[in-house]
Amino acid sequence: MPQAEAQAIPPTEKLAVIPAVVTGWGGGAGAPLSIVRPDGLESLRAGLELASNGAIARGMGRSYGDAAQLSGGLAIDTAYLKRMEFDAQAGTVTAQAGVTIGELLDALLPLGWMVPVVPGTQHVSVGGAIASDIHGKNHGTAGTFGSHVEALSLLTADGEVRELAPGCPDGLFEATLGGLGLTGVIVEARIRLLPVRGALLAVDTDRVGSLDDALGALREPGGPHRVAWLDLLCSRPGRGIVTRAEHIDARGTGARPTVQARAAVPRRWPADALRPSAVRAFNSLRYRSSPRRERGHPESIGRHMFPLDALDDWPRLYGPQGLLQYQLVVPGGCEKVLEVAIERLRLAHVPCYLAVLKDFGPANGAPLSFPIRGWTLALDLPRAAPGLGPLLDALDELVAEAGGRVYLSKDARLRPEAVRAMYPRLEEWRRVRDQADPAGLWRSDLGLRTSLL
Repeated sequence: MPQAEAQAIPPTEKLAVIPAVVTGWGGGAGAPLSIVRPDGLESLRAGLELASNGAIARGMGRSYGDAAQLSGGLAIDTAYLKRMEFDAQAGTVTAQAGVTIGELLDALLPLGWMVPVVPGTQHVSVGGAIASDIHGKNHGTAGTFGSHVEALSLLTADGEVRELAPGCPDGLFEATLGGLGLTGVIVEARIRLLPVRGALLAVDTDRVGSLDDALGALREPGGPHRVAWLDLLCSRPGRGIVTRAEHIDARGTGARPTVQARAAVPRRWPADALRPSAVRAFNSLRYRSSPRRERGHPESIGRHMFPLDALDDWPRLYGPQGLLQYQLVVPGGCEKVLEVAIERLRLAHVPCYLAVLKDFGPANGAPLSFPIRGWTLALDLPRAAPGLGPLLDALDELVAEAGGRVYLSKDARLRPEAVRAMYPRLEEWRRVRDQADPAGLWRSDLGLRTSLL
């Protein structure tokens, strides 16, 4: 695969300005804006001339909140930036911003190479993966996606393309990792790959009865892809299923690295169709049908890594108001914060329909990168739940006091003072960002709401 196009579809009209209303992946109120879809560097530059009210890059729209939108501004959609080039000798792929994780896996796995870090969905673009500095189930051993980016091209506000690499003196490379698109448009990146022998994983599974048991199982030896699903709707919240997975030799098996959606949630899904009683019954069935202890079960990468991608538009299950995903991380030794967060959800009668616990390894050098060494808990919560706002404000304080933080790329409601408390290198990031964009062209609803800018 010396050079390929990943489902490249040329636009019918270069830089047509399209009025639209967009939301984050969690749904909720939309943001009116204009969209352009450049197909190359020159049309990217031309798009800057249309950004009189500011601009932000937008990939697959999988950020749960308002990170990839700008009300009244311009969204630069990277959908047509699909070129990628594989270098077998170097073990790297250079991919434009619009190439997705799924497209990379479909192209590279048959050649014996894997993207080292993948999130919980295959529908994330390379540009979005860098701007969010995404993490996977193997952060403890592999770090973030940005840890495997050897170089990137960044279109800055002055129309220049900056070639960046880790450790550049101006700090712009690190400011772009996890920088939420606020340093410029990522044009392409060179990513270091992992050699593998097929698209299968060997999965160890343990059914656990409590949060403490889940933490213990995640500490046990085993594969690097480690995660716990927790049931927070049962009578004793915290039971769950822990898996630890590792790559195995699966040449010739025909296992798929990605998944195909089997169904889609209709656009007009009833607001009250997803209820705690229904999810409680589903969770009970899932828990009881899981093996108590299983070792080495073969499972395809796609099925294990991207289970929710089997249902298109699944956030619509939450109804018109959508969901909030609240993802926190606290340092090791602060496990009590996880217990308190779960207990406060129960006392406030706020249902959590999906809870995922993972361990994190060391932080990288990017000022706004989310992961720090410790434990991360992601909670999917119905936006319409009474009392949700004050509850999460209180959890913000608890997390910040413990030296933790909330994931900005998934956020839809953090207050500026909480961001300042959680991200101690914020001013360092601002200095780099302001030097690269003194006029403040790159903006987003999240950046304005949280006073990042």
